[in-house]
Amino acid sequence: GVKLNVAKLKGPLLVNLWATWCAPCVTEMPKLDWLAGQPGMPRVLAVSEDLKGAAAVNPFLEQHQFLHLQPWLDPDNGLANAYQANLPTTVLYDSAGKEVWRMEGGYDWSSDKAVKLVQEGAAKT
Repeated sequence: GVKLNVAKLKGPLLVNLWATWCAPCVTEMPKLDWLAGQPGMPRVLAVSEDLKGAAAVNPFLEQHQFLHLQPWLDPDNGLANAYQANLPTTVLYDSAGKEVWRMEGGYDWSSDKAVKLVQEGAAKT
């Protein structure tokens, strides 16, 4: 029941759009959780685009027990529509709230390349 205005959040911020029915999304979730737990990483918001909202997402989250992700629901697909995005899509914002880059499709967020990409992007102002 809590609403979040992403535009008002202080960056850096990594926003991931995903859904429980999206195989690449499900594959990258544990890797995003790992990334979110690394020192110096930006805040990671995992925004579910499941039309069934909590009914679909809560059982998934209970099963996987992620430790570091901040899960949010967007059952109206407002963010996906605003971003004109396919799933999964991940967007990095700098500390000024400006989009630094956007990654579409599944990605190995636990790789050294991903860590460097996020750290360098988050450091931009």
